[in-house]
Amino acid sequence: MAMMILDDCIACGACLTECPTESISEGDIYIIDPDTCVECEGHFDEPQCVSVCPVDCIVKEE
Repeated sequence: MAMMILDDCIACGACLTECPTESISEGDIYIIDPDTCVECEGHFDEPQCVSVCPVDCIVKEE
């Protein structure tokens, strides 16, 4: 699985530097590459992007 950024993203950039696999990139909103996102497993106890997002727009991809 991977994390996904919803359209509610305000492009604040808080998540960009928190990703240990550099899976987040800029666009109109930020996006997460599902091929490289590991939900921070092996790095942290929880996805760091979720913990820093001020608008709670990052969820597990279904």
